[in-house]
Amino acid sequence: MLPETNGPAVRLQNLVKRFGTFTAVDNVTLDVARGEIFGFLGPNGAGKSTTIRILCGLMAPTSGTAMVGGFDVGTQAEEIKRRIGYMSQKFSLYDDLTVSENIEFFAGVYNVPPEKFAERRDFVLEMASLEDKRDTKTTLLSGGWKQRLALGCAILHEPPILFLDEPTSGVDPIARRSFWELIYRLSDAGHTIFVTTHYMDEAEYCHRIALMYGGRTIALGSPAELKKSLGGEHLLNLETSNLLESLARLHNVEGILDVAVFGGGLHVKVSDAYEGQVAIRKALAGDIQIETLEQITPSMEDVFVSLIEQQEKAAA
Repeated sequence: MLPETNGPAVRLQNLVKRFGTFTAVDNVTLDVARGEIFGFLGPNGAGKSTTIRILCGLMAPTSGTAMVGGFDVGTQAEEIKRRIGYMSQKFSLYDDLTVSENIEFFAGVYNVPPEKFAERRDFVLEMASLEDKRDTKTTLLSGGWKQRLALGCAILHEPPILFLDEPTSGVDPIARRSFWELIYRLSDAGHTIFVTTHYMDEAEYCHRIALMYGGRTIALGSPAELKKSLGGEHLLNLETSNLLESLARLHNVEGILDVAVFGGGLHVKVSDAYEGQVAIRKALAGDIQIETLEQITPSMEDVFVSLIEQQEKAAA
């Protein structure tokens, strides 16, 4: 059976995975276009990694279908494994080998033809800026450099589809930003990138995202589309001389829909931006000094929190 060549890179239809009585993936349906950077976001335990393992042919679904590159995960898992790259959050590298030795090892695992090895090795070293570290033992690399090496090893065989499972977990913010620059380069070269993360800010880097919660997809679209999904709600950033007292006073104030601590201030959700600011000033008048009060564009974390609250209210 030949794969589809014009369809989506990844297609899930009513995908379910159960472990006994626990449902890890609950009726997920979505498509990922070829060449897209697709983000799978959600807290730990949301079902992201389980879905990735199914798509990589490492685990069979309980029901539903999943297609990767036109191949069915249920019946053509070996075909899929030959055509994808997979990088886990644990960076499956060998610490006692050098950078070059790790590359050589994974080239063998992925059956890179001997005549292409030198070209692919040099490409990985250049892409990951590891040329001057080729003879360094991997155990001596920082988390960010190990991350780059793991990504390079995952693309040695030039897979059209890359699955990255929490690839930025445990690395510093600068390394995370550099890693996303590499992802953009791969996307520009035609690779489809399917990446899971629990960092909400990384959603901004994706073309489209699915927000996962409790094994279900609770929202799907571009970051801009999901921010618009808040509808008539407006968000205000508030910084005051007394954070906790401000938080207490703003609960149950008419016109204020929600208040949450965000960084060193509060994010206040209101139905009307102007009247909301008036209500805030009135509630805090007297002994609390307002240092900042301005309308802001919701972050993906704001969107995610709002959507989870909607889910929990519906369930209640």
